[in-house]
Amino acid sequence: MAGKIAQSFIDDLLTRADIVEIVGRSVQLKKAGRDFQGLCPFHNEKSPSFTVSPEKQFYHCFGCGAHGSALGFLMNHDSLSFVEAVEELAGQLNLPVQYEADASAPATPSHRGLYELMHEAQLAYERMLREHPARERAVEYLKMRGLTGAIAKTFHLGYAPPGWDSLCSQLGTDPVRRQQLIEAGLAVQRDNGSFYDRFRDRVIFPILDRRGRCVGFGGRVIDQGEPKYLNSPETPIFHKRRELYGLHHVLRRGTRPARILVVEGYMDVVALAQHGVENAVATLGTATTAEHLEQVFRYVSEVVFCFDGDKAGRRAAWRALETALPLLTEGRKAGFLFLPQGDDPDSLVRREGSARFEAPEHTTPLSRFLFDELSARADISSMDGRAQLVGLARPLIGKVPAGPFRQLLAQHLQSLAQTSVRLAPAPPATAAPSAKPRPAAARGVPSLIRRAIGLLVRRPNLAPLARELPAVNVADDPESALLITLLERLERNPLLNAGSLFEALRETAQESLLEEIMAQPILLAEDLWASEFSGAIEQLARQQQRQKFRRMVNERTPRAVPEQEPPHTTGEPLE
Repeated sequence: MAGKIAQSFIDDLLTRADIVEIVGRSVQLKKAGRDFQGLCPFHNEKSPSFTVSPEKQFYHCFGCGAHGSALGFLMNHDSLSFVEAVEELAGQLNLPVQYEADASAPATPSHRGLYELMHEAQLAYERMLREHPARERAVEYLKMRGLTGAIAKTFHLGYAPPGWDSLCSQLGTDPVRRQQLIEAGLAVQRDNGSFYDRFRDRVIFPILDRRGRCVGFGGRVIDQGEPKYLNSPETPIFHKRRELYGLHHVLRRGTRPARILVVEGYMDVVALAQHGVENAVATLGTATTAEHLEQVFRYVSEVVFCFDGDKAGRRAAWRALETALPLLTEGRKAGFLFLPQGDDPDSLVRREGSARFEAPEHTTPLSRFLFDELSARADISSMDGRAQLVGLARPLIGKVPAGPFRQLLAQHLQSLAQTSVRLAPAPPATAAPSAKPRPAAARGVPSLIRRAIGLLVRRPNLAPLARELPAVNVADDPESALLITLLERLERNPLLNAGSLFEALRETAQESLLEEIMAQPILLAEDLWASEFSGAIEQLARQQQRQKFRRMVNERTPRAVPEQEPPHTTGEPLE
């Protein structure tokens, strides 16, 4: 396992990165003076309050308070861990991640070996689809399903031959490699200790995470056999409740779709993409989970579930509705696209083209599906039936976060039931998981040190103006300690920008204080920042001198000794 990622590498990474380019892939930015501006991706707003500074390599939202570096944006927007964000940004810049040389440094969790092994397996399956002697069966099956070689290449389709070790024999069989194959879910161990390929005689669908890394595989049997679909088991890098097949394909197109279509199988995703419907994803043998939907809502505001129109399809749709209700914060929508009897997305798109999947009029809004289903269970023509409708609908509507959608659902229920309806208190409408809570700003006028810190972080080239800052006792003064920490880092590396300074303090005791100071705007023309910073440093120096003088005076002034009372043993006056 690799050691801790080197801080010098993180500093260099953030110096090389262009935060405007990174944020611009997810947010439409427009030039606004020296900065860029756009709608904040972390909360719903109609006028832009989100700014990105190429000079400071920092983003900040004046609406919700979200802010940070390029790494922070990747972490918050794409829900990556710090290590994942570093690896992602390093990969974009074609830089190998560098680690601390000290072997005793705290270990940084990394699954690089598993990702590399899965990539090797992906290439091996693709190669076997092109070259293996038994490949014709797989090729004929894909042709029968109407897929072209181009779409197979786009989705990296592969082939697992019938043999017991077609893959494992290519990837290595030494004891260490064998254990990796088992951990990655590529091999299965027998009771006697031997092992064999998990996927055999199947068309292989690599499952890529949103960053394009292979994390698992799905195998579709070619002839008859059970199970028809076989997925990778849970591994350290693959979790069915989170991953969505095809999401990487949707995201890599550059322009985000207005909505994402959730279908049931790999083949549906691939067939739809071949016919121009490139916004479909599929769950991996599980019902749609809250984790799936949170992933989708990070990128689009509307999700549409595509199910068969039969009873089984409507039951699956109802489960999806129950999962979606607590996630429908303001600005989010969900709907349902029910297919004709006997059709799946693959057959329907081949027969009718993409129109059925793209036209909004074919989508049933969640609210309509909700009340249609409940009205079918209760006879609203009678008083008893309307009371039953209220009993069925109230707990469901109660799951919806506070906001206009919840209010409208309640009003519609009252209209159908012909009576007033009281709901339980609404669950709090949670912000997008990527948005950090806005730190509370300090009250009153910022102190000299806070002002100096705020200026320094936003313009690190001011650091040389603080060379005359005298030694400060920081034992009980966290603001002074933070200022000195920043100056020391800039002395070691004058090229650090605001993003680098912020990331250097991540997960330290000083991070929250810096966040609090950065949340306070500096209402001063930038051409006056240098003189303001110099003035603050000079005043601090004078304060330090005065404090030093007072300490010296106090130390040299003899303490007054209290007079002792004469001994008084009797009540008689002394002569």
